[in-house]
Amino acid sequence: MSFDAVTAEWLKQSTQRVDAAIAHSFKDMSVSAQGLKEAMVYAATGGGKRIRPLLTYATASLKGQTLDQVPGIDACAVALELFHTYSLVHDDMPSMDNDDLRRGRATVHKAYDEATALLVGDALQTMAFDLIANSAMSDPQKVKAMATLSKSGGLEGMAGGQAIDLESVGKPLTKDSLENMHRLKTGALLRASVRMGGIAIELKEQDLAQLDQFASSLGLLFQVVDDNLDQVSDSQTLGKTAGKDAAANKPTFVSLMGLSGAQAFAKELHQEAIDSLSVWGDNAHLLKSIANKVLHREN
Repeated sequence: MSFDAVTAEWLKQSTQRVDAAIAHSFKDMSVSAQGLKEAMVYAATGGGKRIRPLLTYATASLKGQTLDQVPGIDACAVALELFHTYSLVHDDMPSMDNDDLRRGRATVHKAYDEATALLVGDALQTMAFDLIANSAMSDPQKVKAMATLSKSGGLEGMAGGQAIDLESVGKPLTKDSLENMHRLKTGALLRASVRMGGIAIELKEQDLAQLDQFASSLGLLFQVVDDNLDQVSDSQTLGKTAGKDAAANKPTFVSLMGLSGAQAFAKELHQEAIDSLSVWGDNAHLLKSIANKVLHREN
């Protein structure tokens, strides 16, 4: 089997692994609010690229260990995906982006109702922290992981970036301002995904800081590619409504730089991400493969 084939198989198996872990995390939940649980499962198991848990798994592989040798790694991976899903559920609601389609099917507030969607997001967020708290990691690792996740989703991360996004509709932004917004809104949770994988294998802080350079470039790359796809692709391929940001007069990298400029910027960010991993040598091949996957993704 070739190197690329081995990596492709790892990506496939790791995606299946986190999907199974997500399903298992709901299995033993015996609750009276079955309707809410059903909606949570609908949101969490509706497909998706699983980039965040894949980043966590790939980072946890830097020391050559198998995932089964890393205590709590599945809990971290699932927590990140549930946290991400919560953000999508809320982002799609009428008070935010008001979208009808997510991952190729009806958004939660359309499949159920707005109140249920609000509660689904709230419950998925708290469930993420519960999974980490009850994982097999050591207590110091749990504290670091929960602190990382909470910061990535709050005022200094995803929520802050979303607020800037909503405030920027119809307003011109500089490239620096747009980058800052997306390093918070999209990039913070991707950076957390890498950091939590490093925490799970007890990397030193200097190693985590080095990996953060990779994750920072990758996070912005993800958004630039997202803007490019929104311009050139269709709703069926994307699994969400195409052209919605342009229709809402939101600033994007394409509206600021033009499509060719944004595509060139994506390649530049991809190279930055790859270069930042040089210190890890061949041990970083999985992280490099995910960066390639992000650059060349079609949805």
